[in-house]
Amino acid sequence: MRRDARVDDHPDGEPVDVDVVAADVDADELVALERLSYYLDELFVVPGTTYRVGLDPLLGLVPGVGDVSTSAASAYIVARAAALGVPRATLARMLLVLVVDAVFGSFPLVGDAFDAVWKANTRNVRLLEARLDAPERATLDRRYVLVVTALLTGVLLFVSLGVALVTWWALGRFGVV
Repeated sequence: MRRDARVDDHPDGEPVDVDVVAADVDADELVALERLSYYLDELFVVPGTTYRVGLDPLLGLVPGVGDVSTSAASAYIVARAAALGVPRATLARMLLVLVVDAVFGSFPLVGDAFDAVWKANTRNVRLLEARLDAPERATLDRRYVLVVTALLTGVLLFVSLGVALVTWWALGRFGVV
């Protein structure tokens, strides 16, 4: 059924505008996703400051289970965004936010501090809201994804080269090469 169609089989006999129903469902879904991102990123105030942290960095302190559970919740936000119909470029940007969160957030302790600052879920919900309100801004996402992908590729190549050089040096030091 198209979203702009009218449905004539409402129980009261009144025609229902599907756009209005879809907008209500989207709004309810958006409120639920905002609540989830609030719990994950901003639930508690750090004592003595106005800075907020959520369950994401706190659960990340629990080895294995914490990072997996919060990553699943973060992936749920992106999956719901896809179901709501955000542009592919926005989904790519949201996935990139998750990848950065997963890579840097996986380091013990330092990664949890990164999670407290990065707030991937809040970023992704803001992207979702912006694209539902103004889908024409998706071209900004394409540029962002291209630039960040190029930067990440460069960093990964640099790290790989560094690891190869350190490995070569270590093998030479121990007389293997």
